[in-house]
Amino acid sequence: MLRILLALLLAAQCSLGLAREPWGMSSDIPQISQAELPVEARQTLRLIEQGGPFPYHRDGITFGNYEKRLPLQPRAYYREYTVPTPGERDRGARRIISGNGGERYYTADHYQHFWSIRP
Repeated sequence: MLRILLALLLAAQCSLGLAREPWGMSSDIPQISQAELPVEARQTLRLIEQGGPFPYHRDGITFGNYEKRLPLQPRAYYREYTVPTPGERDRGARRIISGNGGERYYTADHYQHFWSIRP
């Protein structure tokens, strides 16, 4: 049953143009180039690089990595930033997670799956 559910989720992602398999733990995080990201995610990356200003007051808060889907690091190592979703009235589900070491991750489904962003 779980395999069927995972297959359906992958098929849905493929139809959205996200054909990578983001199922693994931190060592298996697939990569995505900046050019492949939605335009809103690229805009958020530019804001992160500039140090703001950010459109949402919660941008820049600590991302806890409680599910351990990203590489394990000390608390407060990761920060999260909202990627606006057209048509959403709230922050939506899309985020960029930024590590103190310069690494960046994109999630389109509120931390369920991640892609490592290549420069």
